[in-house]
Amino acid sequence: MSHVRVFISFDLAHDGDLKDRLVDESLRPGSPFAISSRSEAADGERMRSGIASADEVIVICGKHTEGSAQVSAEIRIAQEEQKPYFLLWGRREAMCTRPTGARPGDAMYSWTWNILHDQVLATLRNSQPREVPAHYKKP
Repeated sequence: MSHVRVFISFDLAHDGDLKDRLVDESLRPGSPFAISSRSEAADGERMRSGIASADEVIVICGKHTEGSAQVSAEIRIAQEEQKPYFLLWGRREAMCTRPTGARPGDAMYSWTWNILHDQVLATLRNSQPREVPAHYKKP
């Protein structure tokens, strides 16, 4: 199975440990994804390039994500680039916040191996255009 190329969006000031955890998850046997790029203190074009080259974006949410201008900019770019993304609840023991710019219907998923694995594949699959069988098309 080929790996889904993922951009990791996270709060640089508070959640570096969560980024490290997700990188470790990507290295597990059977992982469906590989990290292609991640948040960094970079200009807008470099950020856009990293997101554009990924298949999807995982937004790690921590206690301060709501106030992170970096994460908000990355989610806006993902939306502009029409990249699928999902929100991942980063800290079990804390109330994690949604990034500014997340859509009202964007769910935040618990972080377990099974949910992460399934969500990476489902997010990518759901972003693909659906093919209409020929017998359903109008002549």
